Amino acid sequence: MDIVTLLAFAVVSFVGIATPGPTVLLALTNGSRHGLRRAVAGMIGAVLSDFVLIGAVAIGLGALLAASEFWFSMLKWAGAAYLAFLGIMLLRSKGTIDAALKSGAPAGATSPFSIGLKSFMVAATNPKGYLFFSAFLPQFIDPTLPQATQYALLALVFAVLDFLIMFGYAFFGSQAVRFLKTSGAMWLERACGGALLALAGSLALYRRATV
Repeated sequence: MDIVTLLAFAVVSFVGIATPGPTVLLALTNGSRHGLRRAVAGMIGAVLSDFVLIGAVAIGLGALLAASEFWFSMLKWAGAAYLAFLGIMLLRSKGTIDAALKSGAPAGATSPFSIGLKSFMVAATNPKGYLFFSAFLPQFIDPTLPQATQYALLALVFAVLDFLIMFGYAFFGSQAVRFLKTSGAMWLERACGGALLALAGSLALYRRATV
């Protein structure tokens, strides 16, 4: 894979990742609720999901979801339900950010494993991710060269960019919340919860592109 192709992939990926979606929104939320250090666990979970999605596309799962209405719908509704659950939990929050700031401790007793698992599940249950990579990655694959190596390289580049961008969102969340009063901290949680619910709704209404 030549450097020009790799750079083009990196630029397009950067734009796609930086556009607010479920995983970067969770990074922002984790940074504000749990602090930057704990938010790293969520970033690792999301990065692991990148490898799962790209690996699945490499072995043909993306094509299966594009062809099967049943499996696409199953994954779509599972992902929408999970996003909605996370959104409702944030909307029902009673100022855990503010309580954490006053006590000097992370909000709640959420473990790093739980934070990472949430981010992993949000990405891994999103069928749009599989279809996106199925359409996106082949544009940068040279069919005359070993494909496994190319997919691995693209996955690595995408994962590094994903981590860096999520780190930026989490850092912003961890710093912005320090300047918010009690009501502002609560509204930040609820805004993130509402955004997750909106994403859940958009995923539930999403339809596969038909030929």
